[in-house]
Amino acid sequence: MSSINSNKKNITILGATGSIGVSTLDVLSRHPNAYNVYALTAHTNVEKLFQQCVAYTPDYAVMVDASCAEQLEAKLKGTVASEVTVLAGTDALETVSSSQDVDYVMAAIVGAAGLLPSLAAANAGKRVLLANKEALVMSGQLFMDAVRDNNAELLPIDSEHNAIFQCMPAQHDLAGVEKILLTGSGGPFRTRDIATLNAVTPEEAVAHPNWDMGQKISVDSATMMNKGLEVIEACWLFDVPHDKIQVVVHPQSTIHSMVSYSDGSVLAQLGHPDMRTPITYSLAWPERIPSGVDQLDFFEVGRLDFEKPNFQRFPCLRLAYEAHQQGGCASIALNAANEIAVAAFLDKKIAFTDIPILIEEVMSKAPSGTPSVLNDILVQDLASREYSELWVQQK
Repeated sequence: MSSINSNKKNITILGATGSIGVSTLDVLSRHPNAYNVYALTAHTNVEKLFQQCVAYTPDYAVMVDASCAEQLEAKLKGTVASEVTVLAGTDALETVSSSQDVDYVMAAIVGAAGLLPSLAAANAGKRVLLANKEALVMSGQLFMDAVRDNNAELLPIDSEHNAIFQCMPAQHDLAGVEKILLTGSGGPFRTRDIATLNAVTPEEAVAHPNWDMGQKISVDSATMMNKGLEVIEACWLFDVPHDKIQVVVHPQSTIHSMVSYSDGSVLAQLGHPDMRTPITYSLAWPERIPSGVDQLDFFEVGRLDFEKPNFQRFPCLRLAYEAHQQGGCASIALNAANEIAVAAFLDKKIAFTDIPILIEEVMSKAPSGTPSVLNDILVQDLASREYSELWVQQK
């Protein structure tokens, strides 16, 4: 039984059928007296959301696709979840993220699609458990201003940013912080001959050696774009310039990130590569409660290895640093082009090595500067996607 509060916290899970959503529900099921599932959302996975509705009986279920919402509503009739209210469309995502009945919002929709509901939660003053790095990559200052102006709480769910959060000084005062060391496994192609990367198949790219993730994030790990997006996200989360963030390739994924201090100390957060740890930490913060993750056995780990990232092998990482330097329009272009490129690669329309080529081309078309209003962000995102799609068609 959880001890964090006698009053249950109502939680909306955006992207409930993905790996983060599933892990979140696993954690919640371990603390039934502390948390209540208010809303679950999915894009088109009717069967999985149906199963989750039956198991957790939320107040609301949202399917982005309207026809899928109709299917879900029909399947729920006559079950223990027959009273679940089914909603459809992107506006409904914002509704269940900003409702006055909601305390916490797990923002786990992958990609740019997660921006608007995550921002709605911040504007409504919720505790936002942010697993959607693209939201900050696209809207950095706007998002952080929304958190500040509405007294929202922003807790990072990415294992790396959660680790940094845990290793930062009290109140996250940057005095004495020398550098953030952002670790990454290097993915499945860390030691593969660079000359053969053009022959990488989607099946090879999604086979991550340590983490169980969705296809898009797995490909991002293989290109290390995930680490590039995390660099940009960390700049906004912790208010540091990009040159204070050093990416460290760490194949074991045991150290999730570190903070280096001016006195020579380095604080690290270690644990098994299991997303239930950062999810649980962010749900219960500032307390700690059981997550279901086994304790780390250092004798089993045996060794910890570290390498410098190779920008020739991982050009997407270089592009992310450059995008943040150039400004918000470039970061939006980077993210949009990457989403289109990864989808095209998974559909076998372009080669693995075409991903950074497409991204660099789209970034070169982005205007200078940083959009300050949401509509301008969305316009830049759309323009970058249209150019990316055209590039793929002409490939």
